[in-house]
Amino acid sequence: MEQQTLFGGDDTRPLAARLRPQTLADFVGQTHLLGKGKVLRRLIERDQISSMIFWGPPGVGKTTLARIIAGQTKAAFIDFSAVTSGIKEIRQVMQQAEDGRRFGERTILFVDEIHRFNKAQQDAFLPFVEKGSIILIGATTENPSFEVNGALLSRCKVFVLHALTADELTTLLDRALTDPRGFGGQHIVIAPDMLAAVARFANGDARTALSTLEMLVLNGETTGDTVTISPETLAQCTSQRSLLYDKTGDQHYDLISALHKSMRNSDPDAAVYWLARMLEAGEDPLYVARRVIRFASEDIGLADAHALEIAVAAYQACHFIGMPECTVHLTHAVVYLSLAPKSNALYMAYEHAKQDALTQLAEPVPLAIRNAPTRLMHELGYGAGYQYAHATADKLTTMQCLPDALADRSYYRPTEQGLEAKYKARLAQIKAWKKQHRPRP
Repeated sequence: MEQQTLFGGDDTRPLAARLRPQTLADFVGQTHLLGKGKVLRRLIERDQISSMIFWGPPGVGKTTLARIIAGQTKAAFIDFSAVTSGIKEIRQVMQQAEDGRRFGERTILFVDEIHRFNKAQQDAFLPFVEKGSIILIGATTENPSFEVNGALLSRCKVFVLHALTADELTTLLDRALTDPRGFGGQHIVIAPDMLAAVARFANGDARTALSTLEMLVLNGETTGDTVTISPETLAQCTSQRSLLYDKTGDQHYDLISALHKSMRNSDPDAAVYWLARMLEAGEDPLYVARRVIRFASEDIGLADAHALEIAVAAYQACHFIGMPECTVHLTHAVVYLSLAPKSNALYMAYEHAKQDALTQLAEPVPLAIRNAPTRLMHELGYGAGYQYAHATADKLTTMQCLPDALADRSYYRPTEQGLEAKYKARLAQIKAWKKQHRPRP
């Protein structure tokens, strides 16, 4: 926790810190929020900030926006870290803000990584936000719907910040080469296509882009006042990209959803891409394989019953040999399932049956299909009227297996997709036979 001060120059700081924008005019990206006439820009320019949360991936300007607000506001601005602060520090700051409120002074409290605060710590802010003692600005990389208390979230405006585009990152890199705070005092020789490669490598993260450029310059070939960046140096500094991925957060669920829906949409190219995104970011291949197994029955079912066998085999292969060799087995399954005919009839059958099971009267199992392992149960009528299908010529009987109240229910409704058309025809034959042979009342 520290009181915000004027920004000072320090040549030993990392390039990203030296080039941090101090005004909206220098800020790059987030035009949907900061473009001319946009709501957040107007709030900052008019110093009419209310409690808000900045939500977005790393390196997109959340902290920078808070510092720009600090430079423009007439309110006291306190920078607070969720990583190093606890309840004691929160209470001290809240008392300081309350004292200021009594004298008509506004206090803006910036909480970086607010998602790291637990419920009790977040609750400590709530009464002071309600009273107006503080204007809370939180920054988070996690979905605030899940990580911020509902009561606190309802009092904050959420602004979603997006990953920077390649063009926006290239603009930042060009500025770093000419700005005196960056490499403006040096002659850096780097081809435009190499800058574009750095922008792509950064994956929307300005901090990563500038840090990579700094690494290139430090490892460039120096001749007098000129530093030349070679393709070989670029290749070494961008050999391994760290993909943004949190195995318990939004990225985890967003990417598995993308994989599932790409397969459902019969798009093997998209499905393999999302598969690679997850596996190369460190996702457990067995988790992916389990989701693929679910897909085989939920979205394909009897349209191609072989799909489930392929999915289970892929899971076993992942279990046997692990990463990275099992990537090809998961690709095998994902492509097969993407191209297979689709039917959600099994999924819908269960959902409809579940609804009845949860909402209808829980009627007893019909006596005819109850087991009767004891004499007493036999005497009570268990198994009475049971018809053994194998003992009939057509291997079918007219015995009712559903409770009376649900006797006319139809849960499984096959489609015409793939092999399920055959099962649909078979089911129609069975129902027609039972209707024809059903005893008349």
